Amino acid sequence: MGASHARAYHRMSTDFEIVGLVSRGQASRRALNSEFGGQCSEYSDYVDALAHTRPDAVCISTYSETHADYAVAAFEAGAHVFLEKPVADTLADCERVIASARAHQKALIVGYILNVHPSWQKFTELARTLGTPLVMRMNLNQQSAGDKWATHKNLLKSTSPIVDCGVHYVDVMCRMTGSRPVKVNGIGARLADDIAPGQINYGHLQVTFADGSIGWYEAGWGPMMSETAFFVKDVIGPKGSVSIVASRAGSRGQSSDLESHTATEALRLHHAELQADGSFARTDEIIAVADEPDHDELCYREQAMFLDAIRHNTDLTAHWQSAIDSLRIVLAADQSFREGRTITL
Repeated sequence: MGASHARAYHRMSTDFEIVGLVSRGQASRRALNSEFGGQCSEYSDYVDALAHTRPDAVCISTYSETHADYAVAAFEAGAHVFLEKPVADTLADCERVIASARAHQKALIVGYILNVHPSWQKFTELARTLGTPLVMRMNLNQQSAGDKWATHKNLLKSTSPIVDCGVHYVDVMCRMTGSRPVKVNGIGARLADDIAPGQINYGHLQVTFADGSIGWYEAGWGPMMSETAFFVKDVIGPKGSVSIVASRAGSRGQSSDLESHTATEALRLHHAELQADGSFARTDEIIAVADEPDHDELCYREQAMFLDAIRHNTDLTAHWQSAIDSLRIVLAADQSFREGRTITL
């Protein structure tokens, strides 16, 4: 994610100047710097980078356990912050980050990449036409090996799949229903011997909303995960259903590929209305997706939103509340699994 965002800043060179690349891995930051002509200063320590570069803005794409401290340090240094999701690994830290942004009057944009995806925007819009309650079904399982499994194991040290990835999709669910989440259930499993006891690399959450809407989200990481049906994005309501059709992404056997996570090919809108003889009154609509940005382009659009928020002093209250609400749901699911009970919000 950090590399993709850096490429966006480099592309927006009339608006941003990269004054420092920070990574504990020397090889990774040098490889990225070489893409930019070797013009960026390199740092292995974040605090050192803040002190030397005195940046106007910071993009944080680290593991989630560092998010809160890094973001607060940036605000205290006078910088605006683009922060990858989730905001933090605890609700208290999430609220601390947002309080710091507010206190220092700085922009804080959280990396909910689906919010800038045209197909997901249309998906959400159509879901709102299906009536109440809604049934929302989503997953993102990732079969990973080699370096990708190593990355997932590092993530597992601080977060579970339903927390790390789930914030995206429960955020979408909240926007689809416009209703308050009231109950959360979670289940999980440890499917690998080379992860620490207590870590789970598969999880499933169920959330109930005040209007009767329900949603489930499933996520798993590792070499044992199935490539079958790793991509389900489906919403059902009294008036019909809408689904993301991504047959190429779902059949190419690359569930750990970032491009697969946001790929859409079309939306299928089904109408539940029946005629007098009991047959369907209308055939399904296949809504083609003309604007299909790849992963780097989506990151570019996120940074364009960040730039706009900085320049226009945008009121980000609703954006911040969405970040809190989605994190509250996925953390409740994790708590539900570990305590074996339903969590009331």
